[in-house]
Amino acid sequence: MAYVNAYKPPPPAKPAYGLHGPVPYDINVAFPLDFTQLETPRLKLTPFIPSIHAVKYHAAISDPAHFYRYYPFPDMEEPESYLRFVDAFVRQNPYSILFAIIDRTTPDQEYPEWGGKLAGTIALFGYSPRNLSMELGMLCILPASQRTHVATHAVGILLKYCFTMPCAFQSETGLGLRRVYWYAHSDNEPSLRLAARMGLRREGTLRWALVLPVGKALGKTPRKNDLLEGPGRDTAIMAISWEDWEGGAREIVTTQMARVK
Repeated sequence: MAYVNAYKPPPPAKPAYGLHGPVPYDINVAFPLDFTQLETPRLKLTPFIPSIHAVKYHAAISDPAHFYRYYPFPDMEEPESYLRFVDAFVRQNPYSILFAIIDRTTPDQEYPEWGGKLAGTIALFGYSPRNLSMELGMLCILPASQRTHVATHAVGILLKYCFTMPCAFQSETGLGLRRVYWYAHSDNEPSLRLAARMGLRREGTLRWALVLPVGKALGKTPRKNDLLEGPGRDTAIMAISWEDWEGGAREIVTTQMARVK
């Protein structure tokens, strides 16, 4: 039987807007977001809007190569490349959103309207209404806010929102998910410790899961004559289910968020 293969790679999409995204900024999210639920007295989450947050965010990172050392995405260290990545990988995907983390315990006199200091980012990726699952990731705590309450509260807020059942008639509502998962570089011990402290369990390791950009130091050496030059990455999988949440993880998260030190 005769056959042909007429495949041609599609041309790269060229958005008709600049690095800061469309105006007004469209967060383009296909799942419910109630921002009154995404805050505590010490911290709140708000959409990361490049025209508002990007300059302050990048200025706070003195050593981008070290800051993004565990991340598999190319050129995140450059502000322009970072913003192109956020638009293509997050904003244009209606099942993902990147949040700016605002630390309400520390005011920012330059931006009093924020209600606190920009402390980093966190994201929800790959919402699946069919499987009731979501990835929690892109947790980037700015250097000045590391080893504080910020990471604990940001993760705790999203875990609570993900597992709380939707309800229009109560003060608390959420997405009613069955599973939240967390991918991390297998060598990223701080990330894995944080996930474990917040009730997530190690489910395994995806060996050689990703090809890292050329120049990344924390990676595995590929075989001789490999098709690609970049090192490899093993990815650790952490996850938490609704059974974990209702079986004690909710109390673990509450206790962690109640800590003052």
